[in-house]
Amino acid sequence: MERNHTMMQFFEWHVEADQKHWKRLKERAADLNKAGITALWLPPVTKGQSDQDTGYGIYDLYDLGEFDQKGSIATKYGTKKELLEATTYCQQELGMQIYMDVVMNHKAGADATEKFDVLEVDPDDRTKVLSDEAFEIEGWTKFDYEARDGKYSSFKWDFTHFNGTDYDAATDRSGIFFIVGENKRWNDNVDDEFGVYDYLMFANIDYHHPDVREEVLNWGKWFIEETKCDGFRLDAIKHINYDFVKEFSQTMREEKGDQFYFVGEFWKSDLDACREFLDNIDYHVDLFDVPLHYKLHQASEEGAAFDMRTIFDDTLVQSHPLHSVTFVDNHDSQPEEALESWVKDWFKQIAYGLVLLRKDGYPCVFYGDYYGIDGPHPTDGMKLAIDTLLYARREKAYGEQDDYFDDANVIGWVRKGVEEIERSGCAVLISTSDEAEKRMFVGEERAGETWVDLTNTLDDRIEIDEEGFGVFKVSAGSISVWALPEEDVE
Repeated sequence: MERNHTMMQFFEWHVEADQKHWKRLKERAADLNKAGITALWLPPVTKGQSDQDTGYGIYDLYDLGEFDQKGSIATKYGTKKELLEATTYCQQELGMQIYMDVVMNHKAGADATEKFDVLEVDPDDRTKVLSDEAFEIEGWTKFDYEARDGKYSSFKWDFTHFNGTDYDAATDRSGIFFIVGENKRWNDNVDDEFGVYDYLMFANIDYHHPDVREEVLNWGKWFIEETKCDGFRLDAIKHINYDFVKEFSQTMREEKGDQFYFVGEFWKSDLDACREFLDNIDYHVDLFDVPLHYKLHQASEEGAAFDMRTIFDDTLVQSHPLHSVTFVDNHDSQPEEALESWVKDWFKQIAYGLVLLRKDGYPCVFYGDYYGIDGPHPTDGMKLAIDTLLYARREKAYGEQDDYFDDANVIGWVRKGVEEIERSGCAVLISTSDEAEKRMFVGEERAGETWVDLTNTLDDRIEIDEEGFGVFKVSAGSISVWALPEEDVE
């Protein structure tokens, strides 16, 4: 029987810009795989606007750390050679999947400015024009890639390939400027926040332009062949024409096969919006469960006042379990970042139990939670606490699931286990208030077994009675995972 799959986001926003991250990947991959990580989501591997750029200020999609552009040959994370050495090792030696972060909403760090006509629009409603008539600006929209000299692609970007930008170099003024021209318009097949949320940042790629669509599709096929990756994490897809997102995913699967994986960042806490997007793309792309993330954040803030019976209400994993990637935190939700909504430390292991030990969803562990966060607000990693749960996921969390969501502060569930995995099965108990206990049924065939708390929070031994029930315990504000140990205990 195939073991449970678990993804790790192998970066946080403040990973040291020492150009050694691909080396760290190769050094740590075997231990992560042994812990239960089966897939790695890497940060954008393409050249950003500087060697300090996290990768989302995308400059050249064809430069994976190969050309002397934007101050260095390497990206923030290392060279192309180091990247491919690390990913090949992960795939061929460890059997891990590699998912690449793909940024195709905008471009940054242009090589030169151009003059063109624009209309200034209201940042809070991009359908409202603030200027009386079109006027000329000087925008950073010309991308020549002279150092690459046409290798891999001769396509050069100019203002006609974008529909918006945010800076006029001539007047040193920022704003949101809609680029005027033939067939120019904001795309309607995007999120409707701010009137129309086509524009996000930098020079906004115009997916109405046929040459742009063709170039990005060609790049995607080249990128898959060049990196041999197993899937894509699509950045900022609520800002990209969803018809193109669907076309892109279909085209890449035609190139790589139906097993090529897609997960998208559709950052909306509203479940109906997530459902609508999945409908629009015919379910070609899974989504990160942002509604669940916000529920976890809320629960960590409210403590005992939060009703844990509702933790999965209005979440993607509850409504669309086969298309949900569950996560606790990520690089955008960490402290001081754009979407800060950090799950508090006291609740962090509980939150990971909720995503790792249940039957639904494809869970993703955050590098910052595991190894810690650098930057202005450093935090310690919780490797040991998460490793305990990864072990339980890999060895125990299988089979039928029975929920005991019958108390606002004390919830639990049982995974019955499967015959194919010896000694599998577990009972999970969570309390957000006082220490507690709950009687749960694990199966008559378990009668007489002695179970222990895999988190090592409690030293008790729980004996399963002749009817297949155990009275399981949990400490205050904590999680315990009860299971049969690898060796019988006295």
